[in-house]
Amino acid sequence: MKRRTIEDYLRTIYLLHEKSEDKGKGIRSVDISESLGVSKPTVSEMVKKLRKNGYISMSPYSRIHMTKKGVRKAERLTHNFRVINVFLKEVLDYENFRKMDEEAHRLEHAFSEESIKRLDEYLNNPATCPKGERIH
Repeated sequence: MKRRTIEDYLRTIYLLHEKSEDKGKGIRSVDISESLGVSKPTVSEMVKKLRKNGYISMSPYSRIHMTKKGVRKAERLTHNFRVINVFLKEVLDYENFRKMDEEAHRLEHAFSEESIKRLDEYLNNPATCPKGERIH
C-alpha cells in the first residue's frame, strides 16, 4: 500500500469539502478513507497529526473542519496539482486523466514554489484545469 502524506490528506479533505453540498457540515473520516483507499484507523492517526499541526479542527467522533491554516495549505497544494495537470495536458499532450493525475501527484511533491510560479506564468495563469476545475 502506498504511504500517504500530510499533503495528500489535506488536499483530499479540501477536495471533499469543495464537492460537498453542505460546506458547513464538515468531512467524515470514512469519506477520506474511501477517497484515499486507506483504512479508517490509518485516517484516524493522520487526523490526529493534522489536528496537532493546526490544519484541522474536530471533536472526538465528529466531522472534520479545516482551519484557515489548513485551507491556505490545501489551496496551495490544489493549485499546484491543477497547474501541473494543465502543463501535462497542454504541453506534454497527456490524454488519459488517470495517468495525468498520477503524474501530477508525483510532480507536485517535487516542484518548488518558484517552479510552480514559473509554470503558471508559462501557461498564462490558467483559470481551470483540464477537468474544468477552477484553479485558485
